[in-house]
Amino acid sequence: MYKVLLVPALGMAADAPVFETAHLAARMFGAHVAFLHVRIDVREMIVAMASSDMGGGGISGIVDQMEKDSLAQEQAAHKGFEGFRDRTKLPVATVPNGAGVSVEWRTELGDMSVWLAAHGRSADLLVVGRARDDEPVAMDVLEAGLMDTGRPLLIVPAKTPETLTGTVTIAWKDTPEAARAVAAALPFIDKAERVVILSVQEDETTTEESCERLLRALHWHNKNTTRQYLRATNDQPLVQTLIDAATNAGTSLLVMGGYSHSRLREVVFGGFTRHIMTGTDLPVLMAH
Repeated sequence: MYKVLLVPALGMAADAPVFETAHLAARMFGAHVAFLHVRIDVREMIVAMASSDMGGGGISGIVDQMEKDSLAQEQAAHKGFEGFRDRTKLPVATVPNGAGVSVEWRTELGDMSVWLAAHGRSADLLVVGRARDDEPVAMDVLEAGLMDTGRPLLIVPAKTPETLTGTVTIAWKDTPEAARAVAAALPFIDKAERVVILSVQEDETTTEESCERLLRALHWHNKNTTRQYLRATNDQPLVQTLIDAATNAGTSLLVMGGYSHSRLREVVFGGFTRHIMTGTDLPVLMAH
């Protein structure tokens, strides 16, 4: 069961569905939600720019603007948090108070990826946005959350979901990453109205055997668990077949592993995973 959720507060319009989805999850588990904002360390930027070919006057003007932008973003993030508190009437707490769902505001100075990883390692679940105002996928936030915390991510689409436990769909592959994702999703699986295991068959015998083992195991958590085998057609790739099947199943939450086949970290969000992030509006719970 999740008792501590961590939510990055970026000071952007894309924060709103993330905050609301975190609240939705927190109500399910009576959890504490810590909101983290990281302000840019302009001093580090000064050092970087001083080593470049820019003149002092140019640097001074840029630094002043960066200070203003950083302060404005922090204020926007905190305003979003305060607005969320006003709507939800949730108490602020830094230690358990027996009041059920509570919230906390945290600030750090430096790099969001570094601090998200540091705070994320002591959380049970990270709730992060898929998009930011200027890009469809917040790569640095997703990457740090998935690769550097050892914790699962609940990745939120642009629209707040009505529920996370209507139909929980598992994109199953016989790998440690998929197994860790299923283990991380058990609190949602236990509460789901139904669970659907989707398996894209690459090696028929191995896939079916592992899928049947998972089905038997999950029946101990949720008796309304079924499985469906998928095959790609010549008309579309495997990942689109998976997305279509998940959509047709009425999925409330898609569970999948985060995969890497390269030493380059960004490859985790390449190919199959990136297609999931940009090709569907479903909430995704991911573990690596």
